[in-house]
Amino acid sequence: MKKLDSSGALTPHDNQGPTRGRNSGESDMTSLLHPTRRGLLLAGGAGLLTAALPGHVAAQGAPIKIGFQLHRTGIGAAYGRWYERTAQAALKAINDGGGIAGRPVELLFEDDATDPKRGAEVVDKLTQSDGCDVVMGTLFSHVVMGSAPRAGELKVPYLVCSEGYHVASGALNRWTLQPGITDVRSQIQAMAPWVSANLGKKVAMVFPDYAFGYDHRDFFTAAIAAQGGEVVAQIAIPPTETTFTRYFPQIPAGTEVIYHVMVGPAVLTFVKELGEFYGSGAKPQLFGFIDSLEAVDTATPGLEFLEGSHFWEAHPRVKPADAGEHEAAYRAAVGVDDNGASVSDPADVATYSHMFSTWETLFFLKQAMEAAGYTGPADRQKLVEAMEAIGDLPYGIERPQGAKVFNGKTHQVFGTQNISQIQGGKLVRVHQTSMADGAYDDAVDYTTMAF
Repeated sequence: MKKLDSSGALTPHDNQGPTRGRNSGESDMTSLLHPTRRGLLLAGGAGLLTAALPGHVAAQGAPIKIGFQLHRTGIGAAYGRWYERTAQAALKAINDGGGIAGRPVELLFEDDATDPKRGAEVVDKLTQSDGCDVVMGTLFSHVVMGSAPRAGELKVPYLVCSEGYHVASGALNRWTLQPGITDVRSQIQAMAPWVSANLGKKVAMVFPDYAFGYDHRDFFTAAIAAQGGEVVAQIAIPPTETTFTRYFPQIPAGTEVIYHVMVGPAVLTFVKELGEFYGSGAKPQLFGFIDSLEAVDTATPGLEFLEGSHFWEAHPRVKPADAGEHEAAYRAAVGVDDNGASVSDPADVATYSHMFSTWETLFFLKQAMEAAGYTGPADRQKLVEAMEAIGDLPYGIERPQGAKVFNGKTHQVFGTQNISQIQGGKLVRVHQTSMADGAYDDAVDYTTMAF
């Protein structure tokens, strides 16, 4: 297999994803936490990680404060709730392992209401009023675009947990990085050949009417054309829309594939109304980004028409039979069962394909702070330079989604993607891309920009 090195070039690599064929309960920390396999194997429930850390030295000294820009309300609230839960679990694991360079870590959460204007205000508050060393957490692209300029003005590292192409495009600034999840351009490029070869070449696209949706529109249109296919319709829907029936007649006759990615509290309505529109008759193949079903039980009554359809997932919601050895530890730490729901409430479905980015971003930050010898805000520039110097990010408890490579020039991480099919009402992974499948040429070199 191939993967990206830290410069963005393709290099041979034979261990880019989760380890296959091992006992999923045989979980061991690597590089950052260092407990034994036996410790994790014997540990259970929410204490899985902490039980594997006997005898660690307690963190001491002034805490490192990390501001978390949270979509607690607004259209991103479902994501925000699970982002907070996942970040709290990662925080506990880090602090139980001795913190960052022996210092305890605090997370300060502040709601941005999934609003760009409020986002910039949150960045300001967390740094200027609350004294946070860095800010992280943002998912929705329009909020990132509204917030990152303020982080640049304040000269504070801003680590987003978003998939938009906004960072790697060069549209932002040297203080903004995306180290936890692959961007949508890479995702699309990796999957378009599979969609073309297995589902069809005449594609109608349904996407949200803002920056994230435009990334899908532009990059998939180009990617499917490169496979000899064609986008026959581009249907943009406001993310605040609550009913969708008036949009479906815009799907042309002869469409072979409906490519859909929707967000917000009305996603269940969207997929139900799409099913009602086509009824029990013939319909195009359906390929959706899991955004259209995040936090939604695929076995919900009214979703039967989705049987056999396919979805992109970054991190498979239903634990694969060949899951990597760290998957069980991560799920236990966050409190998620093998079906991707809360262990305390099976009806509470996680935003599993996105929330890992908060876990991985916190461990990335730990790695960079320790490499930089970070002591406080005076070291923020040195911290960004340390992050830019990170390349290989091997699979481990720090990266339960899989191995990644961070491109310091573009401030973007790259990893593998998954395509799942709904079988018997459950998502079953049927294809995993390689890291090389999503590689593209650098559009920017942030390392040449002034701070």
